[in-house]
Amino acid sequence: MTQVNDSDFYERVVRRIGWIILALGLTGAVAGAIWKGIPNGLAFLIGAAVSFASFWSWRHVVDIIVPNPKKRSPGLFVLRLLALIALAWVIIKVLGLNIAAAALGLLVSGAAVVLEIIYELIYAS
Repeated sequence: MTQVNDSDFYERVVRRIGWIILALGLTGAVAGAIWKGIPNGLAFLIGAAVSFASFWSWRHVVDIIVPNPKKRSPGLFVLRLLALIALAWVIIKVLGLNIAAAALGLLVSGAAVVLEIIYELIYAS
């Protein structure tokens, strides 16, 4: 039985969640564009991008809190997230995109975490 380093495990999980977010975001955007039109697919993609930025920001919060974190500046990650949310809001309002589709896109990171948990439950050794 091999011993797994917690840091290595954490990095693999975070990397997989990132890929799952990307896959769900792109798949949802394409499905939304096919089903309800390109503006809805674009709105979903914007929501998914904000969701990924939120996940990324929370990851940095965790990296700062844990003992012996990598040297990361806590400085601007919240500001970046707020700027991305403001940009997404402006894009949605200016282009008249569907707010419900964007809100669904915001759920992508939560869905990715649930899928990662299911993956770990099935394939954990």
